[in-house]
Amino acid sequence: IHGGNVGFHQRLWQGQIAAGVDPAVRFTYTSHDGEEGYPGRLDVAVTYTLTAADGVLIDYEAATDRATPVNLTNHAYFNLAGGGDVTGHEVRIAAGTYTERGDEGLPTGAILPVAGTPLDFTMAKPLAADIGKLEVGYDHNFVLDDGGSSEAVFAAEVFEPGSGRVMQVLTTQPGVQLYTSYYLHDHTGKGGRQYGQWQALCLETQHYPDSPNQPDFPSVILRPGERYRQTTEYRFSVR
Repeated sequence: IHGGNVGFHQRLWQGQIAAGVDPAVRFTYTSHDGEEGYPGRLDVAVTYTLTAADGVLIDYEAATDRATPVNLTNHAYFNLAGGGDVTGHEVRIAAGTYTERGDEGLPTGAILPVAGTPLDFTMAKPLAADIGKLEVGYDHNFVLDDGGSSEAVFAAEVFEPGSGRVMQVLTTQPGVQLYTSYYLHDHTGKGGRQYGQWQALCLETQHYPDSPNQPDFPSVILRPGERYRQTTEYRFSVR
């Protein structure tokens, strides 16, 4: 959604049922050279699979004919209580460091420890514990301890005590953005229910924001002959 004035979420994708044991759908889209200012033709595919482990598995693929930045993610909002604010949700993130947030939310380039800050989710805690210490709540990129692997590994867990619902996030990406919907005002969700500030959270697995301008961050440049592949799974259970 941040890839230009008309992001991929506003484009018409082609969908088809994907072959496999579990139910899945595969969406494809071609972004032509120069669209939103990006160089090269980019062929993108995203496959959503409902798994036997009560998960939603998202597989991303892309190829290009010119070097171009690619950093795809999912921006779904979650409220495990089904309504109300999410400050009672307990969150754990497998990250001992984060990218420092600078002007307009962009990273400064510094990677800092979470210890002793409101961003320390190495042990589960409710969002309410520290969200009031941050000007816009949580809208930060966490550097995953085991991120960037070829196989999806544990990144985060959310627990909602009232319902007992649990959501685990596994990913191959090096980072995850926790966003607590500060800028969400009277958004209409499924069934016409209104969601506002603090009433939903996102866990957006990704490469670090502003990576093209930060040489010390993992590269997001995809080159001809390479294949972009990333996987994220949102897995649900009850405790």
